[in-house]
Parts: sequence; structure tokens; C-alpha cells
Amino acid sequence: MLQCLRLSVLFDDTPALDAVNLTVHDGEVVAVMGPSGCGKTTLLRAVAGLQKLNIGTVAWDGRNLRDTPPHARGFGLMFQDYALFPHLDVQGNVEFGLRMRGDSTADRITRVDEMLSTVGLDNYANRAIHELSGGEQQRVALARTLAPSPRLILLDEPIGALDRALREHLITEMRSIFTRLGVTALYVTHDRDEAFAVADTVAVMNRGRLVRKGTPEEIWADPQQEFVARLLGFDTIVKAKVYDGKADLGWVIVGSDLPAGEHRLAIPAAAVAIASDGSIEGRVVNTTYRAGVYDLEIAVDDIVIQATSPERHYLDSTVRFEIIASEILAVEQ
Repeated sequence: MLQCLRLSVLFDDTPALDAVNLTVHDGEVVAVMGPSGCGKTTLLRAVAGLQKLNIGTVAWDGRNLRDTPPHARGFGLMFQDYALFPHLDVQGNVEFGLRMRGDSTADRITRVDEMLSTVGLDNYANRAIHELSGGEQQRVALARTLAPSPRLILLDEPIGALDRALREHLITEMRSIFTRLGVTALYVTHDRDEAFAVADTVAVMNRGRLVRKGTPEEIWADPQQEFVARLLGFDTIVKAKVYDGKADLGWVIVGSDLPAGEHRLAIPAAAVAIASDGSIEGRVVNTTYRAGVYDLEIAVDDIVIQATSPERHYLDSTVRFEIIASEILAVEQ
């Protein structure tokens, strides 16, 4: 079990990590998600022993790793550029860590074959790295990381350089491999869909701090903070006055079980039901087709809300809709 206790790193007196506490249990995949500059890669480097801490402790099963160098921590690292050795073939790359720890030739060959089969690259052992596609290189890098059976693997945007279709395919495969092998992993990404697809637990970072942690389902249902809601794509956040079991958004009043007072509410697309007899009217200001549905942006007074519709709506056309109160999320600023 990995334990990060009050990890703090300063760059020119600016906190890159600010008292971060994070635990990764055996067999758990934790995705650290956040925008560029939030500290997620610094956290990964601190865990690996590549970044010196100003304050805090990285421990494994309760043992402080402060004086343990990176190569002796038993962790595997995989980065976005893969860092494959161009002068070695696929087998040479995958067996590199095994060779460094002194495994026999027979054991190395057996393990390489096992790992290449795991990542779907049977019969690729003698291929040159330059002969491989980006996706195949990613698989080789993953096989090399897994080959020495590290107790923890650290992945920094490992598929960020690939095109979207290939990323979606590989992230599904990686999740299957992690589950099948019982891998313990810390996975850094800025992509919400990637984090939700690969992880058991998602940790959201902002300005060096861990601001939200939970399962993908928990975070989606209750982002808690406006920053997290916007990171998830909930761009419509409005002020509301709650009284007598109702929330007044200014342009519509909906039922609410929030306590009386002023609140900030996130209105996801799921809360907007397009209906020809809807009581609310708006104007379509943007429309995008995506996988069988249309993503709409609808202007109502001085706000823009998101919605989805199976039917096409043209720019500047008028649509009517209702707000589903149970889908609205309360967030803190």
C-alpha cells in the first residue's frame, strides 16, 4: 500500500504540491486528474523518488522511502514518450529491467513472451522499434513496465500522444490488463474520460492541492466544488435563491431540498429535457453532432446552458425545454 502524507514541494516559493495526502491500496488503480500545472506530474515524480520533497513522507506498507533511491523502490514508470531504446528490438526493451536485476536468459525469454502475449503483441519479439506504430510502441512500453512485476506502477499521460480512437481502444485494454493482473497503479491524466475508464478511484488536483477524491460514479454525481464540476464539463453554473423547498434561478423556479439561502448550482446536460411543450424557451447558439446525438448550447436570457437532443436543431432556432430538478448539482465556489 502506498501512503503519501502531507507531500509539499516548492518551486521558487510557489507550492507545486501543497500538503497532499493520498493512499493507493494494493490492487487499486488511482487516477490523478487535473489541468496542466496542477501538480499531478510533480506528485508522480515525488512518489517515484525523482522529486525532492520539502515536507512530507512517501511510504510503502508503512515504511518511509525517504532514503530509498528510485531504482530500489520497486516501482515501474511509464511516461508519455515511452522512452523505448531504439537500438534494441522489442524483446530487448521488454527484458531490460529483468536483465538489470540479473534474471537468467531462460527466465527472461519466458517472461517477455508472457508480457507480449498480455499486451497483444505475440510474435513481435524481434521487431525493431522504428517498425512499430504509436499504439504498438505504447504496448511495448507497458510490457516493459510490467515485466519485472513492480509492486506499484506510475503512469504519466501514457497514451496522451495517440489519436482519440486509439486512446479509447487502448485505455479499455489497459484497464482489462490491470484488473487481470491485480496491478496497483497511480495514473496521471488531464482527460476526464480516460481517468473514469481506467481508475477505481479518481483524485482531482487544483493548484497543488487534492480537492476531491472518490469513485468515478461518486465524483460525477457529486463534484462538490465548482472547479471539479467545470473540469467534468458542467459549464453552466448559476446562482440561485432557495426558499420554501424551491430554487429560484432567475429564469425558472424548480423544486429543491437544499437549505434556504443562496447557492451555486451546476446544470448538466442531463438536467435539460427538450420538449415541444416545455415551459422554458431558449435560442440555439451552438450545435455539434456527436455519436448519434446533438450537443446543444441554448441561450436563456444572459446564460447559456448545455443540452443533448437526438434531433437536429439549427443555429438561432428556438427550442422549448424543462429542467429536471433532481439532476441539478449544488457546488461550492
